[in-house]
Amino acid sequence: MNKKEIFQEIIKNFQEISFKGIKSRELILPLDSGKIITVSGVRRSGKTYLLLDAVQRLVKKAGNFKQIVFINFEDERLEIGKNDLDLIIRAYQELYPEQDISKVYFFFDEIQNIEGWEKFTRRIYDSVSKHIFITGSNAKFLSKDISTTLRGRSLNYEMYPLSFSEFLKFSKVSADIHSSKNRAKIAAKSKDYLSNGGFPELLSLEKTFLLKTLQEYFDVMLFRDIIERYKRKTHAHLLKYFIKRLLSSISTPVSIHKIYNELKSQGYKIDKNLLYELIEELNSIYLFFPLRK
Repeated sequence: MNKKEIFQEIIKNFQEISFKGIKSRELILPLDSGKIITVSGVRRSGKTYLLLDAVQRLVKKAGNFKQIVFINFEDERLEIGKNDLDLIIRAYQELYPEQDISKVYFFFDEIQNIEGWEKFTRRIYDSVSKHIFITGSNAKFLSKDISTTLRGRSLNYEMYPLSFSEFLKFSKVSADIHSSKNRAKIAAKSKDYLSNGGFPELLSLEKTFLLKTLQEYFDVMLFRDIIERYKRKTHAHLLKYFIKRLLSSISTPVSIHKIYNELKSQGYKIDKNLLYELIEELNSIYLFFPLRK
């Protein structure tokens, strides 16, 4: 099977999916903004499901899948480079030659995995269709970079894990605080929320897997988003210590100068500016949100 045929298979297979279990979030993407809709955010926060919710609304509106192309670029079948991206258009046109391609909605999930995705997306927007939705998870897909790369053609939305109200909704617990019985349920759920966070996947896991799953999230963010993206391999041990030190000081004032002196006393030979750079990088992958004076 050649690459174009693989794209055709992916396009057709998507048309057979079930929308069972897809729940709407508080964030709702616009369907016809005339802009490239980009969704950035921390890994596993529900960006793909946000796209699927948009697809679900489009299908209800149009009545069929023929105007929808959904490509997940983390699909193991897609061993492609930037020169193969145009095959998406050719694959669709061969499947549906009667369709007006300017009315097709393109959903590109985790497109940042493909080098050159920016030029391809701009070209599709300028010459093929104005209905483009893309997501990305890592530091290659920062909102500030997207606006520069797509040159005013995009509207960016940031996706976060579940808010507490969403957490209650997904847990099938009413947010009504006027019932004493319901207040008890809310209080119990608040403990779960504070302990485990609001990543959607955690709601369907057994408790024995929660900690391991969160550790996996952390490892991916550390090794793929920080160490690979920012080439911090030589600082990996320092980075782990720094993150642990910051986590131990959540909600209290943190002095970078003090941490710098601690590291020096332990034998680390580093520049203080490196710690400030690491703070910015950790912020860029949504691991920390510094609140400055």
